Amino acid sequence: MTLQLATPTPADRPDWTRLYHGYATYYGMPMSDTILATVWDWLQAPDEPLQGRLARNDEGTAIGLMHFRAMPSPLRGAKIGFLDDLYIDPDHRGEGAVDIMLEALREEARHQGWPFVRWITKEQNYRARGVYDRHATRTDWLTYQLDV
Repeated sequence: MTLQLATPTPADRPDWTRLYHGYATYYGMPMSDTILATVWDWLQAPDEPLQGRLARNDEGTAIGLMHFRAMPSPLRGAKIGFLDDLYIDPDHRGEGAVDIMLEALREEARHQGWPFVRWITKEQNYRARGVYDRHATRTDWLTYQLDV
């Protein structure tokens, strides 16, 4: 499989919206037009830290998306990468898209000077974790959330 990864443009909005809806549904998160507009605006604004890539297969079909950003790491005195979202359309899972996208993220991290990229996923996301285990080292950090 070959993929074309590109920063989403205004013409990509319908494909991105379809994929982001799928991502939210997978994680059981509510999605609204307001959320979609906010995230899309972040991706389109050059001064926002959130970056995105849309993955298209050989036929030109948008099959995946990836959102990532720089994140300060105070103990290192450096910025690292953080992968916020990675999603592949269920009809195209198992075709190697995640491998290609993670390698592209590794190259982006090198370009940005990030020593590594971190991300989180659900404990029960076993299929994705199998791929992640081939590309990255699972840390021993637990994630907490302080609701306000």
